[in-house]
Amino acid sequence: MKTITIRQLHDETGRWVRRAAAVGGLQVTERGRVVASLVPAPELSAVPYFARRELLPAFRAAQLTGGTDATDGISAERDER
Repeated sequence: MKTITIRQLHDETGRWVRRAAAVGGLQVTERGRVVASLVPAPELSAVPYFARRELLPAFRAAQLTGGTDATDGISAERDER
């Protein structure tokens, strides 16, 4: 992992951030001591989390089916006024 000084990071932040993404990471030092690491962000999945989740069997069994639509009750109450 390449090492740069905090001054170099301050002077050219954009360049070093792009470089960290390209080479896999950088270490930032201050007075010879490592104070931070710049690592590339993980790639995001093409499918959102909630689209790929699986329901637990107990939850699936407890789901209600049918019932009345809430808009019917709201419309009836509005018509009464």
